[in-house]
Amino acid sequence: MDCPCGSHTSYTDCCELAHLDLKSVRTAEQLMRSRYSAFVMGNGNYLMDSHHTTTRPVKEKKSIEAWAKSVSWIRLEVLDKEKGEISDLKGTVTFNAYFFENGKVDVIHEKSEFVKENGRWMYLGLAK
Repeated sequence: MDCPCGSHTSYTDCCELAHLDLKSVRTAEQLMRSRYSAFVMGNGNYLMDSHHTTTRPVKEKKSIEAWAKSVSWIRLEVLDKEKGEISDLKGTVTFNAYFFENGKVDVIHEKSEFVKENGRWMYLGLAK
């Protein structure tokens, strides 16, 4: 199966590695892609584990999982990235995530901020 993140590689060679071991994520973009794949699969545990501890929406986990499973994910489009490489401590990734809901195509357009926490890339939230 091709990875949902659009990398044109198999899920087992791509986002599954991150889903099994968050320490394997090397860049902010890789984390963002693995989080998109987690939304596609309704993997709330990974979404929480990869969310920075200061902004993690633990109380919303069940509703996030339910919503993620209720829509049909179409594709991810990475538009831009700033920093977020192996040696960086922070970075941003701008993307569009397309999905089908209530009979129409919709899109999440977001510039996400990522930071390293304990040496691991984590999703912090919307970039300011």
